[in-house]
Amino acid sequence: MTILTPLFAVFGIMLLGTLVQKLKLLPVDTDQVLNQYVYYIAFPAIMLIALAQQPIGEILQWGFIAGYSTAMVITYLVCLGLSLLANPKQHAVAAIRALNATFGNTAFIGIPLLIILFPQQQSALVAAAIASLLSVLMFAVALVSMELATNTQRQHHALVIMAMAVGKNPIVIGSLIGVGISALEIKLPSGLALMIQQIGNTSSPCALFAIGMVLAKAMRYQKDSSVFSPKNFIELSLINLFKLAIQPALVYFMLNRFGVSGDYLIMGVILSALPTAASVYLLAQRYNTQASTSAQGILFGTLVTFFSLPILESLVRTHA
Repeated sequence: MTILTPLFAVFGIMLLGTLVQKLKLLPVDTDQVLNQYVYYIAFPAIMLIALAQQPIGEILQWGFIAGYSTAMVITYLVCLGLSLLANPKQHAVAAIRALNATFGNTAFIGIPLLIILFPQQQSALVAAAIASLLSVLMFAVALVSMELATNTQRQHHALVIMAMAVGKNPIVIGSLIGVGISALEIKLPSGLALMIQQIGNTSSPCALFAIGMVLAKAMRYQKDSSVFSPKNFIELSLINLFKLAIQPALVYFMLNRFGVSGDYLIMGVILSALPTAASVYLLAQRYNTQASTSAQGILFGTLVTFFSLPILESLVRTHA
């Protein structure tokens, strides 16, 4: 299946959410309710059942984990360094910029995209789960950086902050339970497994619909912003260049170096080439650092992805 088909499906559902938000057909806070449902219930369910039904050997894709994480760390550190060169001592700004260039929407967009592109393949969910868990770890690193840069009266040590960020993440919890069930070779009762599966199946359409509604709000809030100023446009372009082109290239190179090939190589590149997740905007807003730029970057990157992803997918299939 060409990637254009799932891309149209994914962006079509997002567009529907945008139109519904614009036309005010649902309550204004519907996107928040959907996001909370997907984040706390549906995504943990799909991760749990997908991993629980896989042999532990299939889950522990060490080459994929090593290659994907190495590419993420390199991208993050390079962006962090370049930002500090351009704006010395602005560590919080550098952390947000680096996270914007690294933290892709592997859950809300990546899972539905891979499910459609690789139907009936549990490996698609395994790849998305690994990428999402690694992204959570990068998010925790950025969170610690923000705390160190902005909060001089913090109550917890940096490692405690990181552990809390990872340990409280519902997707991490669901994934770990699934891995535990797989490792212990526990067979879930068929009725319970079906219930979890059905809940998990609602994650993709709800997540995409909610993203569309969030983007509609972001577009409304950014109408009078300085997105078209030369300085801002250059910053957004550089961040998305790293996110949508340089990081996928690094992932391709590193996965090859660690012996990953075939579908896992293709999935890794696709997951790394997705636009920045909305979680980065929420973090930037929480610390009042680069919030407007993050929102603009997510909008910009989401639009560019519709054109960049088919090109990357075609290239990686040719050379996989």
